[in-house]
Amino acid sequence: MHAAVVVAGGRSTRFGERDKAVASLAGTPLIRRVADRLAGPVESLVVNCRPAQRDAIADALADYPRPVTYALDAPDRAGEGPLAGMGAGLRATDAERAFVVACDVPFVDPAFVRYLFDRAAAREAAVPYREGYPEPLHAVYEVEPALDAIERALDGGRRRADAALDALDASAVREAAIGTHAAPGAFTNLNTRAALDAAEDRLRRR
Repeated sequence: MHAAVVVAGGRSTRFGERDKAVASLAGTPLIRRVADRLAGPVESLVVNCRPAQRDAIADALADYPRPVTYALDAPDRAGEGPLAGMGAGLRATDAERAFVVACDVPFVDPAFVRYLFDRAAAREAAVPYREGYPEPLHAVYEVEPALDAIERALDGGRRRADAALDALDASAVREAAIGTHAAPGAFTNLNTRAALDAAEDRLRRR
C-alpha cells in the first residue's frame, strides 16, 4: 500500500498571518489541491500539522475520497522543523512506502509521484535533485528505514529536511528524469502571497 504524508505544520512566516495550508487558491484550500492531486497514486493520506490547525484542515479535506489520518506534532519535537514533521507523518501510516510533500505544492504531478514509487521499489527512498540539491519534501520513502534515519538525525541536533538522506539507500532522480516524467510547475511552491497570486493567474489562463 502507498500513502502520502502532507507536511503542513510550518509557521508560514513569509506568507503572512493566515495559515498557508488552508489559504484559498482559486476557491480551493491549498492543502485540498495537493490532496486531490494525490488521490490517484495513494490509498491513504496523512496530514502532519499543529494541534491548532487540525480543525481548519479537516474542514478543507471534508469528503476526501481516501482515508485521512492527522499526525499532530509530538510535544517533545515541537519546533524542530520539517524533519520532525516528516517523522510524525511517517509514524502515523501503516503503509510500506509513502510520498512526502509540503502542503504548498498545488501542481504536484500524480504521474511523477507514481514514477517515484517505481524508482523506490527496491530502495529506501527515491529523491528528486534539482540544480544539484535534493527535494526531500517531494520524495518517496520506505517508512521504517526513513523513520530510523530521521530519529537519529533529530537526536543529533540536525533538523534540515534533508538531514536523514545520507543514512538511506536512495535513488537519486536527476533533472533529465524530472524533465521527462514531471509536468512543468510540479515543484512550484507557494511560500509567499505573491507566489499565490501568480498561481491564481496561471489557473485563470488555463
